[in-house]
Amino acid sequence: MNADFINPFLTAVQNVLSMMAQIELKPGKPQIKKDDVARGDVSGLIGMVGPQTKGSFSISFDENLAIEIMHKMLGERPSGINEEVTDMVGEITNMVTGGAKRTLGEKGYEFEMASPVVVTGTGHTIRHKSEGAKLIMPFEHEAGKAHIEICFDKIS
Repeated sequence: MNADFINPFLTAVQNVLSMMAQIELKPGKPQIKKDDVARGDVSGLIGMVGPQTKGSFSISFDENLAIEIMHKMLGERPSGINEEVTDMVGEITNMVTGGAKRTLGEKGYEFEMASPVVVTGTGHTIRHKSEGAKLIMPFEHEAGKAHIEICFDKIS
């Protein structure tokens, strides 16, 4: 997978969480993901389609990290994953993808975004509808882990 295509998503995740929640995530080592099991308790997934490629992006958060982000963004600390937390994860998914879309548009890659879907629960699955490899990138924070997944068909 092309680093020029992946880096805008990595940058957007860090920018969105830093700006909206004053959360600094420490990036780990990217890998190819072989299964569909999410690496967190709540995940946002969004599809993207354009003339050059189609793909999807997801972000998964450990429950404690999602609650910490909610606390930092809105001043509320829910006792668990609730409707407000899932709405927040959907909005973060939208903002990250929108940020990456702007950067990629400047490089000549255009695509439209679907509405994000949010899934919760331990061991839930994320199914990317693209033929390409699934790249997973872990991030760490003292409140928990986040993982982003990027999957695109061959980019032309």
